[in-house]
Amino acid sequence: MSFIIGRKIEMTQQFKEDGTVVPVTLIKAEPNTVTQVRDTERDGYVAVQLGSEVKTDLSKPQAGHLKDLPQTKTIREFRVDRTDVKRGDTVTVEVFVPGTHVDVIGLSKGRGYAGVMKRYHFHGKNATHGTKDQERMPGSNASQRQGKVIKGKRMSGRMGAQRVTVKNLEVVSTDLQTSIIAIKGAVPGPRGGLVMIKARSGDTVWHA
Repeated sequence: MSFIIGRKIEMTQQFKEDGTVVPVTLIKAEPNTVTQVRDTERDGYVAVQLGSEVKTDLSKPQAGHLKDLPQTKTIREFRVDRTDVKRGDTVTVEVFVPGTHVDVIGLSKGRGYAGVMKRYHFHGKNATHGTKDQERMPGSNASQRQGKVIKGKRMSGRMGAQRVTVKNLEVVSTDLQTSIIAIKGAVPGPRGGLVMIKARSGDTVWHA
């Protein structure tokens, strides 16, 4: 299975050979280093750990973990069914073939403290007939018999800044020289946000 860590650049558009316009998100994915490979016998599951974004002043534990490898500050783990890679291998954008379908994981944009109309799309109340200053209020959230507000009730609170996975997006193109991968559609997060790209199960298997 193919996977890589990158940074979101921007949204733009590309043209197919037949002239069709495709909206794409450009992601800068510098060559990643395999920092650890987990197996069932030792760890209880199979996964590949990747590192990206070289940094010199790492903490001693992290520097020790990356001994004899590029000192990468960003480390993420991808669970897989099987893999033939080993520690020290390099992963580039060329592992993704145009047309491959992928899942993109990122941190959504933080919206701060938001009310129910913005957070959950409540339609609000009438602006007349004694409503006064209650137009954007959530209304009653419990009953006298119930006596308390149940867990999970949709109320105002912090919005965004959560891990989001957008599934089944298509890889439109890759550029090995610039380490840029173009994915059809929108991906979560702001510009410069960290994203993880993973081929859907059974779509592509990468061998070192």
